[in-house]
Amino acid sequence: MHNAPIMLCAGEALTDMIQQGEEQWVSRVGGSTWNVARALASLGEPTGFAGAISRDRFGDALWAASEAAGLDLRLLQRVQRSPLLAIVEQGEPPRYFFIGDDSADLHFNQAVLPAGWSRALRWAHFGGISLAREPLASNLVVLAEQLKAQGVSISYDPNYRNLMDKRYTPTLERMAALADLIKVSDDDLRGLFPGVDVEQALQRLRSFNPKAYCLLTRGGQGASLFLGEQRADARAPAVTVVDTVGAGDASAAGLLVSLARHPQRSLQAHLHAALAAGSAACQHAGATPPTPAAMQKLFEVLQGEVTQ
Repeated sequence: MHNAPIMLCAGEALTDMIQQGEEQWVSRVGGSTWNVARALASLGEPTGFAGAISRDRFGDALWAASEAAGLDLRLLQRVQRSPLLAIVEQGEPPRYFFIGDDSADLHFNQAVLPAGWSRALRWAHFGGISLAREPLASNLVVLAEQLKAQGVSISYDPNYRNLMDKRYTPTLERMAALADLIKVSDDDLRGLFPGVDVEQALQRLRSFNPKAYCLLTRGGQGASLFLGEQRADARAPAVTVVDTVGAGDASAAGLLVSLARHPQRSLQAHLHAALAAGSAACQHAGATPPTPAAMQKLFEVLQGEVTQ
């Protein structure tokens, strides 16, 4: 496959139906893994998104946005099935539920991907609700294992949603054990390990794979990055926040770019890259990918604070 992607995100691309009040709704393209793919492409990484979308107006919007982002469209499949919708009710944090029984995302077929599609891959990112929806979940776990055996580094963000009940636990443990990078928020930990405080939940998650990088984000409280016994902590740079939609996905992309391009960086610098990308995304409405210039500016701010 000519010009095969270096980065891969595999999972769900969906439509957020966002309540505006008075039974008014607005649709927005989205999906955790797809958002990461778009952010990686925006930051200059040749990126493919492996997933399936519908052949209706919702699928058309996702296809157009993927094309506009510069994603490798050869890995994006279109099938004659209903769209996957996330119904986002107002509130802070917002409440979600999903409509998509036998929807397009579940019909992703790895077998029809073009020959040689994975030969140049360095990182592959998995997570979101795609790993909690069968038969897609099992197929993606197998794909992650195959890529890992091929020498591709694996990134995993569970991105907790309420459909991840106790049946999700084997997938959580399997993917965490496989991952070279685990990204998780404090809210994710509360959902994945109910009744357990955040620090204990983090220890439990890291016990599945102590050698992996682990990025813990805490919203406005900053973030921490772990690697073995090492730990780095930082607050996000001061920005004018328009909204926080997609900030976690952008931070994952920022960290992946840093790890891929600058493996010699310190743990602190990698964390600053993650925070810079996430904060840059917060300066725009919706899941707007960070630009390289915005990320670099905030990265330099954070690095400058260390040297002062």
